[in-house]
Amino acid sequence: MSSGLKHILLNLCLKKINIMKKLTVLFGSIALILFTSFQSEDPITYSLDKAHSRLGFKIKHMGIVDINGEFNKFDVKVNLNNGSWDGSSIEMTAESKSIYTGIEMRDNHLRSADFFDVEKYPTLTFKSTSVKKVKNKYIISGDFTMHGITKNLKLILESTGVAKKGDTEAVGLRIIGVVKRSDFKIGEPSGGLADEVQLIADLELTK
Repeated sequence: MSSGLKHILLNLCLKKINIMKKLTVLFGSIALILFTSFQSEDPITYSLDKAHSRLGFKIKHMGIVDINGEFNKFDVKVNLNNGSWDGSSIEMTAESKSIYTGIEMRDNHLRSADFFDVEKYPTLTFKSTSVKKVKNKYIISGDFTMHGITKNLKLILESTGVAKKGDTEAVGLRIIGVVKRSDFKIGEPSGGLADEVQLIADLELTK
């Protein structure tokens, strides 16, 4: 092979190497931009569809039957983090005077100073500090305030589906947990009324 041909082939190889280096830098820059864009994506805010949601509870009476109730006035806001519940935030508030069990005399007693003392403590609040995936569910940790007392509370979040809703999107959630009356000084200890109260929130949220 002549020296001239070798020189031409060498130049072609060098040009090819330079082109490959430039393409590598270009694709690397594009990937970095896309990754940064994804990471900095603003959280998606979901608001409560109150007509299709319920914040309920149940408590054992005499250890043999569940007494069910709910809070008729409540709100929930969710900030979904980059399309995942992991690292998202959830806030819930409820008006204590909106407690409803279907029996007016009992509801009035629950609103009194014997239990919720709604005039002094008008709201219940929960604000998440973390949301982490554990197997096929999510564990929400946060600060729960009721009857003027704040405690750390862990709740279980389950996604019940996603649906198209007009021009937007709706998501379904079920959030469950357990609180103790004694932790929040709600009522006196009683053999007829359980200490543990199960919380059940069935929520429909829209963007």
